[in-house]
Amino acid sequence: MARTTELFIGLRSLFRLYDKMLKRVCTEHDLTLVEADIISFLRNNPEKDTAADIVELRMLSKGAVSKGVEALIQKSLLERIPDIQDRRRIHLKLKPLAEPVTESIDEVREEFLETILEGFTKEELEIYTRFFQRLFKNTKNAMEGRDKS
Repeated sequence: MARTTELFIGLRSLFRLYDKMLKRVCTEHDLTLVEADIISFLRNNPEKDTAADIVELRMLSKGAVSKGVEALIQKSLLERIPDIQDRRRIHLKLKPLAEPVTESIDEVREEFLETILEGFTKEELEIYTRFFQRLFKNTKNAMEGRDKS
């Protein structure tokens, strides 16, 4: 199997495993997977707090994010806050009622990491960190059209 295919299959499997584990949170808190994903994203990316950020970085459709945001507002888990400088820009903020959901999501994330990193030594994890930092840097540079450094 080609390395590229293997990489994509592996990454897809990781995402599918995480989604499978996150479904427990959905059942427990009566959420869709997209709604749980939005809460998780906002919890872990406080500086990225618009629907456009979620669409771009989580690769979800605008329609799915819009529907999910509206449902979370209706459930009193999320609120919209207009930007002070640009009224067209709307920030999304988790409300206190979302705390039990974020706690459940944190537990799933910890379990996910324990599952996928099981059996790795400290040294292997340090190599993994350096490997992915370089991989992400190379990707960012390529996306920005820079030469390799």
